[in-house]
Amino acid sequence: MSTGMKIVNWTALSSVEQSALLARPAIADLATLSQTVAQIIQAIQTKGDSKLLDYTKRFDNFKGNNLVKTTEDIKIAIARLNANIKTAINTAYQQVVKFHKAQQQEVIKVETMPGVVCELHTQAIESVGLYIPGGSAPLPSTVIMTGVPAQIAGCSRIVLCSPPPIADEILYAASLCGVDEIYTVGGAQAIAALAYGTETIAAVDKIFGPGNAFVTEAKRQVSNDFRGAVIDMPAGPSEVLVIADGAADPAFIAADMLSQAEHGPDSQAILVTPCAKIAARTSIEIAKQLAVLTRKNIANKAIAHSVCIICQDIDQAIQISNRYAPEHLIVQTAFPRNLQAKLRNAGSIFLGAWTPVAVGDYASGTNHVLPTYGNTKTYSSLSLTDFVKRYTIQELSKEGLKNISPTVTCLAVAEGLTAHVRAVTIRMEKLAN
Repeated sequence: MSTGMKIVNWTALSSVEQSALLARPAIADLATLSQTVAQIIQAIQTKGDSKLLDYTKRFDNFKGNNLVKTTEDIKIAIARLNANIKTAINTAYQQVVKFHKAQQQEVIKVETMPGVVCELHTQAIESVGLYIPGGSAPLPSTVIMTGVPAQIAGCSRIVLCSPPPIADEILYAASLCGVDEIYTVGGAQAIAALAYGTETIAAVDKIFGPGNAFVTEAKRQVSNDFRGAVIDMPAGPSEVLVIADGAADPAFIAADMLSQAEHGPDSQAILVTPCAKIAARTSIEIAKQLAVLTRKNIANKAIAHSVCIICQDIDQAIQISNRYAPEHLIVQTAFPRNLQAKLRNAGSIFLGAWTPVAVGDYASGTNHVLPTYGNTKTYSSLSLTDFVKRYTIQELSKEGLKNISPTVTCLAVAEGLTAHVRAVTIRMEKLAN
């Protein structure tokens, strides 16, 4: 069992060592993984339901022959749940609904010059697939995080796939989110079915949700195929970075770091602080808290490749954080809001001692589906905008075309596109007659 996290001094490292320290844990045997996933995808494409059922039995020990969850199945599952978990799921659902409803966009309409009207509209993506991981614990929170924005956006068809056995909590959350179809299937085979369709599962336009290395690789492959499906974002193991000053509470820091470490052995937790005492006390606190966790074996493996970094000052801590670009960023400093404008790269930011990552994971209202592996430099947290598409409208009056025609024809001539020129001048000639 771990005795705490390793502690390093940032300024004592070379640039190469600094880069190595911030590197994510590598995915083992990536070439073999990629090949295996490609074979699974091809099998689903060619053999459909029969191969889907075969993989589900082989990989997930499924005993049945029907992958569809019926309305009756869902009613029975919901009836088994106790009132406390239903209340918690309801509260989390309502919180996420409240925040995501506020993201709805009105039509933007602008008259850019007299007679020239431009509009920006949004429209729901027609069909979406939600992948909900199985494994050692049910994840109704992920159903809420993906299902709520799909529901609010107005997606016509919402499909959920999850490995067997699908927990009652997942089915209840799905019912709140208006999920239309639920299938007992997981892994790369579920992603392939959602992307390409089978006899039972019709293909969807976009796939959402986290998963293991096989799921992540399958999402990557289908998104790179024009015949496949779009995905929400690149995602990998969970990660958190904490910026802390000398006034931070080491017990709080340790608890937040372990909350991400317990997700999986390849999760990563990093503390960046200018205070050596905070680093040392946090390392001790991690060892103490780790010993009593129910998932201590998993968390311990993650802590083994996590680190406490001692930096010169908070400004350097911010530089390190922006370079690492964490999925979750916790700011435990005396005045955390003062640093917010400098924090450029993070999926979700948690300000102050009383804002644990766990609240964002479940019920604050923000979305917990976040980009990882440094992708927060260019990708955003999941939101309502991921479930809609934008399109523009323009409408010109006779006056509008007359006003803008010199600009359009001049640019079209410069680009040598005479048909573009003629599309305007033929109308101007009509107006002149």
